[in-house]
Amino acid sequence: MVSTSLLRIISPCWKPSVEGDSSGRGGDASGRHDGLLWYKDTGSHYGGEYSMAVIQANSLLEDHSQLESGPLSTSDWGLQGTFVGIYDGHGGPEAARFVNEQLFDNVKKYASENQGMSADIIKKAFLATEGEFLSLVKKQWLTKPQIASVGSCCLVGVICSGQLYIANAGDSRVVLGRLERGAKEIKAVQLSSEHNASIETVREELRLLHPDDPQIVVMKHKVWRVKGLIQVSRSIGDAYLKKAEFNKEPLLSKFRLPEPFDSPILRAEPTIHVQRIHPQDQFLIFASDGLWEHLSNQEAVDIVSNCPRNGVARKLVKAALCEAAKKREMRYSDLKKIDRGVRRHFHDDITVIVLFLDSHLLNRSSSSHLLTRRLPPVSIKGGGVPSFFHTI
Repeated sequence: MVSTSLLRIISPCWKPSVEGDSSGRGGDASGRHDGLLWYKDTGSHYGGEYSMAVIQANSLLEDHSQLESGPLSTSDWGLQGTFVGIYDGHGGPEAARFVNEQLFDNVKKYASENQGMSADIIKKAFLATEGEFLSLVKKQWLTKPQIASVGSCCLVGVICSGQLYIANAGDSRVVLGRLERGAKEIKAVQLSSEHNASIETVREELRLLHPDDPQIVVMKHKVWRVKGLIQVSRSIGDAYLKKAEFNKEPLLSKFRLPEPFDSPILRAEPTIHVQRIHPQDQFLIFASDGLWEHLSNQEAVDIVSNCPRNGVARKLVKAALCEAAKKREMRYSDLKKIDRGVRRHFHDDITVIVLFLDSHLLNRSSSSHLLTRRLPPVSIKGGGVPSFFHTI
């Protein structure tokens, strides 16, 4: 019997779906879009099934994402597994788009060089991608100074050889749905560490790293911000807070600090968590902070565990939008009518990727090629074709 509170959360399962209720069954390899919504309802990855959805709120979509399943190294017969990336841009889409194009290739390069996967490889890939983007900023600085104020949070999950690697720089989040022994319900377990100045431990970390700067975190408009400018303390990009050479004219005055700085204020190094995948681990929910602003970890897990797999990422997006509408005392049907740009006053861009876990498949040796032969490599970008970002 479903409780009243749970029914409220999972009610999107039995109501028309998001943004027009297209009855997509995931048959389109690149996903489908309907208004401001892009979705890929179902597909298969190295260790199970997946569902993806993206809803746009900003004038330009600043969330980018990808799912790659198959080779995790530059050798076709090398490491096999699944890579998930959620890239939540701020200040513009350029950094998130760049990470979407470069980070996975850097992971494959370092995995090939080291003939395996590790936390150190993922860290190197993050820092290499950061270096490449800062080089781009340097090249474009004089003609496009705005690019120095663009950055992206980066959340990555890598599954191979029965191991799960979670790397995060910023405030996106991944939550595991785990069936506890002796329990009849699936519990939410947060696996990522977030880097947002609203968290006291993050503020303490910043103060320890910058002991001579009493203004390293400032309360502004009732929100804690790094230097009074930005909420996240780790990102790729944000060159204006990494290198003093980019914190001066012709950068807009609102981004310029009154005094030069010697060491980077923000960092690109991710927090990394590694664990073995167990049979009780049912699924993973990767999402940008736009989802978690409106749903708790357990609410999201309850939706996934009580809804059909097909289209469940869309269900999560709709649940978040329903909550966003409710907070503004409006109907969901009215929220759907609001166009991008103006929509940002009601909710953020939201990206969701749900990975279902088949422990039997995931614990196979990475040297086994039987699975790879049966399942062709998968490569899908959240949002589908590039024109999606510009023509909706």
